[in-house]
Amino acid sequence: MKNIYLIVSIIIMFVLNTRGQNKLNLQVDEAKTKINKEIYGHFAEHLGHCIYGGIFVGENSNIPNERGFRTDVINALKEMQIPLLRWPGGCFADTYHWKDGIGSREKRPSIVNIHWGGVTEDNSFGTHEFLDFCELIDAEPYININVGSGTVQEASEWVEYVTSGNESPMTQLRKENGREDPWEVKYWGIGNENWGCGGNMTPEYYSDLYNRFATYCGGAKYKIAGGPNVADYNWMRVVMQKVASRPWLVQGVSLHNYSFAHNWDNKGDATGFAEDEWFSNLKDVHRMSGLIKQHTAIMDQYDQERRIGLIVDEWGNWFQVEKGTNPGFLYQQNTIRDALAASINLNIFNNHAERVKMANIAQMVNVLQSVILTKGDKMVLTPTYYIFKMYGVHQDAMLIPSHLKTEDYEYKGEKIPAINASASIKEGVVNITLSNASANKDVILEIDVNGKEVKTATGQIITSKNINDYNDFDKPEAVSLSEYKVAKPEKGKLTVTIPAHSVLLVQLK
Repeated sequence: MKNIYLIVSIIIMFVLNTRGQNKLNLQVDEAKTKINKEIYGHFAEHLGHCIYGGIFVGENSNIPNERGFRTDVINALKEMQIPLLRWPGGCFADTYHWKDGIGSREKRPSIVNIHWGGVTEDNSFGTHEFLDFCELIDAEPYININVGSGTVQEASEWVEYVTSGNESPMTQLRKENGREDPWEVKYWGIGNENWGCGGNMTPEYYSDLYNRFATYCGGAKYKIAGGPNVADYNWMRVVMQKVASRPWLVQGVSLHNYSFAHNWDNKGDATGFAEDEWFSNLKDVHRMSGLIKQHTAIMDQYDQERRIGLIVDEWGNWFQVEKGTNPGFLYQQNTIRDALAASINLNIFNNHAERVKMANIAQMVNVLQSVILTKGDKMVLTPTYYIFKMYGVHQDAMLIPSHLKTEDYEYKGEKIPAINASASIKEGVVNITLSNASANKDVILEIDVNGKEVKTATGQIITSKNINDYNDFDKPEAVSLSEYKVAKPEKGKLTVTIPAHSVLLVQLK
């Protein structure tokens, strides 16, 4: 009997000691910042099988298609509610000459893709194909201009060819190529990674070059300057000093950051990992929060009104390529770990929506942390796909200010937050996205909703049995989206159990 009393006492003490350890406070009536839908953007580069085979197969393919674009991919992206797509790169952008990709496909010149695999690029997917595809999937197009090997005239004429309704040689050329009316393309990136593959420039030189290009691209409504590589704060400072004072020339500055299992030289395996690489990868993912805070602090010095958006137009997990594939094609599988990584990043972007106006995961199909994988006529939806489908509720919603108190997830003396969260309100529904980074421990979270009466709660979950489960061709999905029972809120409060290595969506009405 004494043993029973002892066990009961231990349980009671444990409950008392952990109560309130994890708590999320929401202030719904203070939701004033919009989470731009463009934060849920994607990226498609001429790299590996992202474009050819992943998106575009041609009208004569045996794979079901609409005007040459894979029907299964179109339907999946529309179901996911993709808001924006960036193209043609990436490093490829600063070798791309847009006039090579217009007109009759049979007459388009080919080039060698020097950055990705040294393969021949036949330019059969060009400006018209990209913009047609964006119309098919209901996504905003974002075009990246060639600064590294291009000219100001080339850039100016591309903007004119795409956006102008005036009579001119460029608009006449567009009409001859089958497009009478201009496209509505708002977003234009001027250069890509010009500190590296885009020309190995100094920030001073690039900033002056940016101002020159931007001056002659007047038809581009939202111009994005090439920003820093990860934590290069000097690059951000110089660009803001030289560019921000001319508001008509710049509306955004980009930031690129990838996450690894360990580091650039030891990226780790996409699927064959244990808890050590699970932890080290998610720890690296959390670095995004600090990067955004520090770059925002620099931007605030020169743009206190936060008129210029921080554009995280390349982000995601980067691991070693799958065995037997071309190293230059960057093809990797995608596990529940990638779902957690995407969840953490998207929550971070949401919580910094006052400055972060766009983000594009790299990349959309068959490359790095993609949402879709294809193999011949087969297609598979990755765990990351389901995260974007789940998080679609935040697109153009209002960010709810929140305060999260969370226990740590500890591994071999190192710590990261166990819980990651963001919340928004849209059409009267409170949307809360939560992730539990712990590989093997469920966590209990108390949620306190202030400023709005809520009576009902529903939930969805993304999880799996093992931490390296993934979806593959010719087998049932191991990771997908399913319903999750959530307790009814009482007086604005509810308690949620978040299973180990899972992501939850809780919706309150």
